[in-house]
Amino acid sequence: MEDAKSVATTGPVARNKKARYDYHLMDRFEAGMVLQGTEVKAIRAGRMNLTDSYARVEEGEVFLIDAHIGPYEQGNRENHEPKRKRKLLLNRREIKRIDGKTQPTGMTLVPTKAYFSSGKVKVEIALARGKHDYDKREDMRRDADQQAIQSYLR
Repeated sequence: MEDAKSVATTGPVARNKKARYDYHLMDRFEAGMVLQGTEVKAIRAGRMNLTDSYARVEEGEVFLIDAHIGPYEQGNRENHEPKRKRKLLLNRREIKRIDGKTQPTGMTLVPTKAYFSSGKVKVEIALARGKHDYDKREDMRRDADQQAIQSYLR
């Protein structure tokens, strides 16, 4: 008999759609998160928001900053703080590579999506460089052209 999966765990729990609009995304990394008990339950309930969040390397460790995980409704006074700094779990080699690319250049770490993998919360982070306004206009124009072609083919 197959195990039935929850609807919330089949796909991405949270996406950062603004990241593709504001940044050129380059290398991507999968990282685990250090979470408190009520945070996992709140993420399963769909209360995670990655918009305006970013990651930073501090003293050889990577932290996710400004990611909002809403409070768990059935949580008691031990509920978590919604915008606390959360540690991301990566290999030492990956951390050194990320730190080497973000320090001298104008690159940053942006979370693109969060999802469950084998019952654990994973976050996909990407090395990113900020876009200029003309880049954003070009992307919007290209998307509009693709939508027009798709509607024509239907």
